[in-house]
Amino acid sequence: MSIPRSDVHSPEPATAEEGAAAPIAVEVRDVHKWYGAHRVLDGVDLTVRAGEVTVVIGPSGSGKSTLLRVINHLEQPQLGHVSLDGELVGVRWQRGRLRELSEHQILAQRRRIGFVFQDFNLFPHLTVLDNVAAAPVATGLLRKPEAQRLAHTLLGRVGLGEKADAYPRQLSGGQQQRVAIARALALRPGVILFDEPTSALDPELVGEVLAVIKDLAAEGTTLIVVTHEIAFAREVADRVVFMDGGRILEHGTPGEVLDHPQHPRTRAFLSRVL
Repeated sequence: MSIPRSDVHSPEPATAEEGAAAPIAVEVRDVHKWYGAHRVLDGVDLTVRAGEVTVVIGPSGSGKSTLLRVINHLEQPQLGHVSLDGELVGVRWQRGRLRELSEHQILAQRRRIGFVFQDFNLFPHLTVLDNVAAAPVATGLLRKPEAQRLAHTLLGRVGLGEKADAYPRQLSGGQQQRVAIARALALRPGVILFDEPTSALDPELVGEVLAVIKDLAAEGTTLIVVTHEIAFAREVADRVVFMDGGRILEHGTPGEVLDHPQHPRTRAFLSRVL
């Protein structure tokens, strides 16, 4: 159902790319999100360029996961907006204000934004193959035979080609998360969001999931990854973003943020996790 946003007074989205070589893939502009008196996001600005790997770190409750959900419009910001490839996500300008799109239009946009959740969210009654093939069929992107061929290819890509006929309950947590990554890839998204993809895994299974994400990064896939894996951020990220209290307090290269943090909250956080 369309939900009016007549109370929103955000500025018109910027279109300039500030001379950078890579185009802007995701732009978050002055986003605010609150529940009652609790501000979860408090004026967040973030720009992610095509092919860039952005890793978001910070303490629990800092707004990291909510930021991802706002980017995918699973959560609606009270103020501000998100753009994907220059197109507003979930809203449109109407008479100088942002208004909510229809659910059908929002779902069409979400096909361009892959989302990998920390708890897998696989369909337990479907085989691994059908879990991966379901979305392209349901959205009309592919017919079932084509979707199943694509699913076979993607399962091979994440190292699970031999598990096509298995059910989620027959897989380890790491294998289930790799299926979830294949499922996200099945819609051929322009950007993939990862919400703490290893937090639900036993420590010995973390590496196999991070290896798949590293491969995606090496292929130039645009990724935004919320994680507590600092070593992964150091190795893979083009940019590290530190959040606390619903705000981005610091961002830069892994060397800048992780090795030479400037903000005292960043330094305090890293002193506890490194």
